[in-house]
Formats: sequence, C-alpha cells, structure tokens
Amino acid sequence: MRDLFLIGFLFSLFALGMRRPFLMVLAYIYIDIVAPQRLTYHLLNTVPISLIAVIAAVGGWAFFDDKRDSRFTVRQGAILLLLAYCALTTFFGADFPTEAKEKWDWVWKALAFAVFLPLTLRTKLRVEALLLFMTLSVSSIVIIGGIKTLFSGGGYGELNLMVSNNAGLYEGSIISTVSIAVIPIILWFMRFGTIYPPDWRVRVFGIGLIFACLLIPVGTSARTGLLCIGLLAVLMLRDVKRRLLYIGMLAVAGVAVVPLLPSSYTQRMETIRGYKGDESASTRLAVWKWTLGYVASNPFGGGFNAYLQNSFRYDLTLVEGSAHDSRIQQKVTTDRARAYHSSYFEMLGEQGWPGLFLWLGINIAGLVRMEALRRRYRQPDDPLHWGGQLAGALQHGHLIYLLGAAFVGIAYNPFLYQMIAAQIGLDTYLSRRSREARVKQVPDRLGLSSKQAPPLQDSSAKVGT
Repeated sequence: MRDLFLIGFLFSLFALGMRRPFLMVLAYIYIDIVAPQRLTYHLLNTVPISLIAVIAAVGGWAFFDDKRDSRFTVRQGAILLLLAYCALTTFFGADFPTEAKEKWDWVWKALAFAVFLPLTLRTKLRVEALLLFMTLSVSSIVIIGGIKTLFSGGGYGELNLMVSNNAGLYEGSIISTVSIAVIPIILWFMRFGTIYPPDWRVRVFGIGLIFACLLIPVGTSARTGLLCIGLLAVLMLRDVKRRLLYIGMLAVAGVAVVPLLPSSYTQRMETIRGYKGDESASTRLAVWKWTLGYVASNPFGGGFNAYLQNSFRYDLTLVEGSAHDSRIQQKVTTDRARAYHSSYFEMLGEQGWPGLFLWLGINIAGLVRMEALRRRYRQPDDPLHWGGQLAGALQHGHLIYLLGAAFVGIAYNPFLYQMIAAQIGLDTYLSRRSREARVKQVPDRLGLSSKQAPPLQDSSAKVGT
C-alpha cells in the first residue's frame, strides 16, 4: 500500500510539472530529502527517479521558464568554486581515490543543484513553495519519529525512521539537527504563509509539527539535538516581546518535562558532563586532534574519506559501582578509520584549509545577508516585513544547523544547500522589489502622474510560471 501511495504521489507531481515546470524542481527537493526509493519494496527502487527529476527540473527551466528576473550571485559562484575545488582534490589529490569517488558521486550533485536552484527562485511564491516542500518533506520523517517516540520512548540507535540505514536525514543526530532547524521556518508559516493562509488549521498543524520536532532528539537520544534546542530557545529571545515571561515559561516547562523523559534519554544526556567516560565523545576528540596533525603536513587535505587512514589511542575513564562505592578505572583504547563526526573537521581533513575557509565563507555570508535583511525590513508597516521575518527565520535555522554540524558530518548534506538557495532567492527578490520601489518614487518626486511613469512588472504570480 505504501508503494502505491508513493508512486501515485510522484506520478501526480510529475504530471502537474508538465504544466508548471517549477513543480519539477519541488519534486526533486522531495526526492532528495525523503528518498522514497528507499521506502518502497518494488518499482521505485529500480527506477532512477532522482535523475529523472533533476533532468526535468533543469530542462523545464532552460526551455520554458521566464528568466528575466534570474540572477547569478556571488554566493552561487562560491559554491561553484567549492565544487571545482572538491573535483581537484577527488581526481588529483585523494589519498583514497576509489572511496573518494564514491562520496563525490553524490556531493557534486548537491553542490551543482545548489548553484542551479536560486536561478528558479524569482518570485515570492516560489521561495515560499521551496521552503514549504522542504518543511513538509522533513515532517514526513519527523511525524513518524514523533509518534514512535510517544509510544515507545525511542533510544539511541533504536528509533526506526522508516528505513533500516542511516543514509541522508535518517541518521539520528542529523534528523535531530534538521528537525530543530526547521522550527523557525514553521513559525514563519504560521504567521506569514500565503500558500496555506495562517488560519486555525495551519496553527494547530504547526504546533503539532513543532512538538514532533522537539520529540525527535528525545526519540533518537541525540545529544546534538539537546544543544540545538538550547540554541533555538536563546535565538527566540530576539523576537519575543516579554522576555522575562518567556524565560520563566521555559524554566517551568523544563521542570515539568524532565520527569516525563525516558530514562534512556536522561542517562545519555548526563554523559555531556563528563566526556572522558564516554567512548563516543572521547573518539571525537581523538579524531579532531588527529585531523589537526594531518593538515599540518597536508594543508590542502586528503580528499573525500581521508579519515580512513587515521589511527590513534585515547584514555577512557570508567566509573563502576554506585555513588557511595565507586571504582575509577583507566582504560587505554586503540581505534582507527573513525569518521570526523564534525562538519568543520570533515571539511578540514578532506579539503584542507582552502576548502574549510571557502565553506565557512559561504555560510557566514548567508548569515550576514539574512541579518541585513532582517534589520532592513523590521518595521511591521513595511510591505516587505514578511521578507525580513523570513530572513530571520532562515538565519536562525542556519545557525542551528551549523551548531549541529559541529558534532556530525553534514557539511555536504543537500538540506544545507537548499536552505542557502532559499536565502539567495529571498535576497535577490527583496533587492529587486526595493529597486522597483525606488524607481516608482522617482516620478513622484518629479511631479509625474502614475500614468506617465513607466510600468513596473510584477513577476510574483504563479509557482509554475
């Protein structure tokens, strides 16, 4: 039954895309996030639906889309430069050429589509439609995980998110990071959405989806998710009017929620206090130390999957017994070929200092531009106030993602670059609208009537135009 539903949904989406080419772009977004070919037993897992969708998306834009308002920005150029640099380290400098090409096969697609995607986001409706598809695609994973958490409590490595592997967003720490990162966007839809006007049904669904997002870190027992929730709570202080009341409500909610949490979750969160007794945390620190030593002699990195050559020893402090009768045992552990468990060290070890600085530049530029837009359109009576609020939501989601990225290797995850593409699309659209407003003011200052002024084109009509 699930196979038939997914096939029917995709077939309908492709059919609608024949009339509205931009829907092909949204179809690819859905496939990229949800990966329905992994959820089915027959048919979809034997058809290259991702390839079909991207060909249809690029072809629809190239042959049928209106390109008058499409712009190629500096940030797109930076992503293209990162793609070229990754190609060089893969084919001319990889320590493990075969393994590097395996990762390259999906990384280049994520980066290339990130360069293409902003070209299609020439209207407000398209930017909103992209974010809506991203949010709902993530929600298809989050809602299932939230329901299972409510009934089973979950557990580290035990929460089944519809697939049996950890690819894409289905890994516990990754989905915990992304589920918290989309909450600011959900809040924006509950106030400013136009595809689904924010009536009581949208607000009820939004509140329920936020609750499910907050349950994911509990169900996966991912410590990264707890840190992301903490950052979200701090970032929301920027927008609330009664901050003392907000802080008080957070404190009350924290006291009320802790007794309801499953013991598996609270026990794992307690390991944050002492990393020396936790093998996972100790391994991370050892890998990061090895990476710094590696790039000291290999400043341009070792290409994708360069971590396969690491080997190290670290001390593990184990506490046995009860609090009144405990024994401390020192254990020396040897490990090798451990993943970076950090996007920053992932970029550093694989692409060296140039790749890390380029990646950081792409992300920091997005945060700075969103802050500029948030400040520029902060006044509620501004007709583009919705854009300033959306810029703030995208900035908050981006910051949460970057915090989670410090503890899991998601530097190349397509979701990040889709968020950056939405930032670029919003930026170029608001800039164009501001220019049009300034041009419209010129005839007024010269004393010309509106009939004498040159007409301004409004290209924000339909998603598929």
